[in-house]
Amino acid sequence: MSGHSKWSTIKHKKAAKDAKRGKVFTKIIRELTVAARQGGSDLSGNPKLRMLVDKARASGMPKDNIERAVKKGAGELEGESYEEVTYEGYGPGGVAMLIDVLTDNKTRTVMEVRHGLTRNHGNLGSTGSTSFLFKLRGFFLFPKGSVTEDVLMEKLLDHGVEDIQENDDGDFEVTCDPQKFEAVKKIADDEGLKYDEAEITKLPTTSVKITGEDVPRMLKLMEVLEDLDDVQNVYANFDISKEDMEAVES
Repeated sequence: MSGHSKWSTIKHKKAAKDAKRGKVFTKIIRELTVAARQGGSDLSGNPKLRMLVDKARASGMPKDNIERAVKKGAGELEGESYEEVTYEGYGPGGVAMLIDVLTDNKTRTVMEVRHGLTRNHGNLGSTGSTSFLFKLRGFFLFPKGSVTEDVLMEKLLDHGVEDIQENDDGDFEVTCDPQKFEAVKKIADDEGLKYDEAEITKLPTTSVKITGEDVPRMLKLMEVLEDLDDVQNVYANFDISKEDMEAVES
């Protein structure tokens, strides 16, 4: 199973716990602030901000929190200034990783990221060491039994979808050009096609098969990094068999 879809499934299961700790809200607020600062507070003219507002609403974030974060980013309220940085590195078994952060202190953040990697069988790489292995794509995950492949092809292929794949869990992973993401999402919504995920993300162009002790080590590393306050997203190109995944979860 691909690293992206498997980690997405794991994150889905722990989302409620994270929300209680305030982790989810904190990270989304930072993203909203930066998106508003870069593209303005008008949702109709800022697709990235519109996507993040949808994400915030889906997570249960109160409307006032969303509006305050947007206003801070647009300069209407005083707020922190965050810098976007992407670190590159490797996990157990030679898995390639990208770590997106929003930080007000790069020195602190890089130390935390390096510590998380080295303490969990990984290491920080140099700029350009892994980024070429990932590509920005629109990504949708349609849960098992909610729709058929024929319906997805009929409704979405003419609107920019590039690939439709069924994963080991029976879910459908749909990818598209990021420029077509809004159009595909609108068609899915208009047609009543229910998805568990809809995002613009970084997907690996090649994968590394990991087995044995590298499986729990890799999943632990992903969790450690994502638990860092400054880390927004962690991407990795690992592939885990369904059998190995079940052995870890049992």
